[in-house]
Amino acid sequence: MKYKTIIFEKKGAIAFLTLNRPKSGNIIDTVMSAELADACRIIAEDKTISVVVVRSSGDAFSTGAQAAIEASDAIAAIARLECVTIAAIDGDAFDEGLELVLSCDIRIATDRVCFALRHLANGTMPSCGGTQRLPRVVGPGKAFETILTAETINAAEAFRIGLVSMLVPHDELDREISALAERVSKYGPIALKFAKEAVNKGSDLTLAQGLRLEADLYFLIHTSSDRMEGIEAFLEKREPGFKGE
Repeated sequence: MKYKTIIFEKKGAIAFLTLNRPKSGNIIDTVMSAELADACRIIAEDKTISVVVVRSSGDAFSTGAQAAIEASDAIAAIARLECVTIAAIDGDAFDEGLELVLSCDIRIATDRVCFALRHLANGTMPSCGGTQRLPRVVGPGKAFETILTAETINAAEAFRIGLVSMLVPHDELDREISALAERVSKYGPIALKFAKEAVNKGSDLTLAQGLRLEADLYFLIHTSSDRMEGIEAFLEKREPGFKGE
């Protein structure tokens, strides 16, 4: 499907969602939000996709939204995806742009980017997940500081506090992202889904409850054909051919 504000591509088991309003700083408007949500619906229905890369064209990843309500559907749709999501950040991510980044599982940035939740400086507050996801990523102390001061975080500080897991030079981002996405996409789709579910749901449970969830999902994997394929491939010293079954 052809979109006006995003580019949706699929290469094997990897889908690429590119924010494509470069002249506006990739500000999320009503059309972009609807198109991202629609693309996520297609991805969710396509069981051959196991990794989604969210990236941008132009000099900014996304500098916000015309209105928070316009971004909420897109951010929620990306957060709901069961496959692995990777944010490739090669430009500033502010406000709803940062909230979009936080909705992804893995965040990799170039050393030229900055991040900020500037809502309080504008008399409002984050409403697309910033107050909930940021503390889970960087801890409550740094989240309080980031949100309540509305100050900008540079790339080095973002890496130090764990907001991003890797910093790479601008001209190496595509290569690093492609290598990571290819590596992850070769793993069993069911195992990827269950591992993500265990981490996401476990963060809201007690340790004992989280351990039970982990054990339940672990045993479920053992009922899958993919698990048998993994064992056979290991014994036969070949690459497994997982089917998500």
